[in-house]
Amino acid sequence: MFGADIRIHVTFLLVLVFVWFTEAPPQGPAGAGRGLALVAIILGSVLVHELVQAAAGRRMGVPARAIILLPIGGVTLLDEGQQMAAESGAGAVPLWKRELRVAAAGLLASLLIAGISAVVVLSMYPWVGLWKLPLVHSGHLLRSLVWCNLFLVGFNLLPAYPLDGGRVLRALFARRVQSLEATRQAVSLGQGIAILMMFAGMVWNTWLVMVGVCLFLGAQLEERSLVFHSVLEQVRLEEVMLTDFATLSPGDTLQDALHKAVHCLQDDFPVIRGSDMVGVISKQKILQALRASGNSYVQSAMNQVYEVGQKGESLSGAFHKITQGGLTLIPVVEDQRLVGIVTLQNLMHSMAMLAESRRLREN
Repeated sequence: MFGADIRIHVTFLLVLVFVWFTEAPPQGPAGAGRGLALVAIILGSVLVHELVQAAAGRRMGVPARAIILLPIGGVTLLDEGQQMAAESGAGAVPLWKRELRVAAAGLLASLLIAGISAVVVLSMYPWVGLWKLPLVHSGHLLRSLVWCNLFLVGFNLLPAYPLDGGRVLRALFARRVQSLEATRQAVSLGQGIAILMMFAGMVWNTWLVMVGVCLFLGAQLEERSLVFHSVLEQVRLEEVMLTDFATLSPGDTLQDALHKAVHCLQDDFPVIRGSDMVGVISKQKILQALRASGNSYVQSAMNQVYEVGQKGESLSGAFHKITQGGLTLIPVVEDQRLVGIVTLQNLMHSMAMLAESRRLREN
């Protein structure tokens, strides 16, 4: 939606189990269904909040690649290339202003839903009692819709990353320290607030425990994303490229190419004529061509349009090319000479290993 993949975090499953065990039994056979409906209300409220923010970010030239939904809000993964362009271009909006505008859009959307729902409850179902305790309960779904959105606004005003207030705070931190350190400070603050919430929930309300757990996991998710993007920016292709790889010739038959593909770990091959690279072909493309037209030559099935990378290029650039272009292989060249390849499989494996290595060093 709005160009972003929408993913649901496993904490929603925890919320579902929590609601069923704490609220469903007293309501009898209908309890499970009403518990599911309450979780659907929470999910829908968060989804609208995050989609409005994604639309606002897109209007400011920073589209989201993916949104991971948690019961307290969402973690947004931005398009790195578009983000850098938005921050460095002429007339660029400062980061803190952009975060403030995006946060305000989501908060206003949640307030609007809460307001409309409250009017419906007060005018059509006054006996429900908008202020009766518990405010959020599977036995009173209309009242829960109002308060879920109001609580979503209230929690997102907290200066706890990855909530909206924490994002604005992180942007303000970034005015005096590097972005990496600013995010780390905001994540630490968010985890501290999450722990306080969990302790407070043990005394006052068990829902606070659940919110604290979700907030802590959300901050941890942002920290992992931070390390991941740090690796993307700082590691160069020459550090992860494969230098021992198989190649094909445009004059090879598809049967020969398939035989070579079976006996090596590569899924994608550069096609070389003499010392020049003339195309790329994947194992899947070889199989498709064999099924469609029988045994012919690699030249007839290879892709002659492809992206190349430089040895000194960052992983961020390669990752952007692969995800935006739907590529599976990037040849790495130096002085127009093929010196290595980066495949989607080896890129993801390398980034995961480098991110984990960096986290272990920092700890």
